[in-house]
Amino acid sequence: MEKIHGVLAPVVTPFTNDYGVDYDRLLEHCLWLRSHQIGIAALGTNSEANSLSPDERQRIIQALIDGGVEPAAMMPGTGACDLPTAISLTSFAVKAGCAGVLTLPPFYYKGVSDEGLFNYYAGIVEGVDNPDLRLYLYHIPQVSQVPISLSLVERLLRTYPGQIAGIKDSSGDWDNTAALIREFSAEGFDVFPGSEDFLLQGLRHGAVGCISATANVNPGPMRQLLLSYENPNADEQQAELSAVRAVFQDYVMIASMKAAIAHWRNDVVWQTVRPPLVALTDEQARALIGRLEEVGFSMSF
Repeated sequence: MEKIHGVLAPVVTPFTNDYGVDYDRLLEHCLWLRSHQIGIAALGTNSEANSLSPDERQRIIQALIDGGVEPAAMMPGTGACDLPTAISLTSFAVKAGCAGVLTLPPFYYKGVSDEGLFNYYAGIVEGVDNPDLRLYLYHIPQVSQVPISLSLVERLLRTYPGQIAGIKDSSGDWDNTAALIREFSAEGFDVFPGSEDFLLQGLRHGAVGCISATANVNPGPMRQLLLSYENPNADEQQAELSAVRAVFQDYVMIASMKAAIAHWRNDVVWQTVRPPLVALTDEQARALIGRLEEVGFSMSF
């Protein structure tokens, strides 16, 4: 199977009014993203994955595949604080044919050593014991408080070449992203910046795309920049993407994306988030939509 490249969305998870996963709305949204050729990184941070049970996470993977989402376009999140759950979810995704898995470090204990993190990732690789595994590390230290160092990447890549396939760098630190590309891309280690703010810069330096929250709501322009980043107007395209991103970032990202989808789909159920998150207030949602319209943003379904 070819490795997955391009723009991927950590797909927002729709919930019913009683906080159950709304599998029908989820599939509809994923098929809409696929119509824009966006990869499906379900069960990521913006999917509220850590508010989902392991059974729900498996059922989401299976429901998307059963509904027509190609496994080759999927990189579900399978990281967990406990190693058995991470192994089980990862094995399930690999056997289902997913192109890769995105794996948070175990994030409950802080200040853990690289040795401990190596043992965790080694435990996943050896516990899954499948040559089809393509594991993508997930570096988001501002949330997890458990960073993935360059030296850890080097050791994992040396020990498990081919199976340690790449990384999503959501640190927001371009110097770190650039170092990952410079140090490891020649070995087939793929780097995805975690925001479209770095899409153009990343592509120019050897990144293979990006995995961005706002690909959920702005997929077409991101895909267009991916295809045309060598064109003279690429910087203008990047500026437009970043302007939209900036509006969403002024609110809680998950709630703001769900509010936008609810508005343009005319479907209030989409506003629901699972505790402990809360939806935007009506006033916040109106302000968000107004600001998005000011920068020329809209959604078409």
